[in-house]
Amino acid sequence: MGLIFVLGFFLEWIEISFVVLPLVAPVVEALDFGLGLSGQGLLVWFAILVAINLQTSFLTPPFGYALFYLKGITAGQVSIGTIYRSILPFVGLQLAGLVLCMLFPALVLWLPGLMP
Repeated sequence: MGLIFVLGFFLEWIEISFVVLPLVAPVVEALDFGLGLSGQGLLVWFAILVAINLQTSFLTPPFGYALFYLKGITAGQVSIGTIYRSILPFVGLQLAGLVLCMLFPALVLWLPGLMP
């Protein structure tokens, strides 16, 4: 997950989704994280963690698309520095949610587990 997080600083979500994930997914499926998950369950868990990471990337520079949307709708009344400081609590909450999903895979796999 650290690799995806760091790559988010240099690559956009499209490159991560189409280039990095196809290379990393077979490796992740072959690894055993000690979670007692099957290959398919492990991939679903990993995909959700990647999705949370990518969603967080929309709030962090340099590709913080949501930050630029906010800057655009303020019509110059709020500085970009203020917007950067204001997103810190939200990024903290998202990272806390990511850690919870990493530590407790049942949070992620409960709903997909209901599917036949």
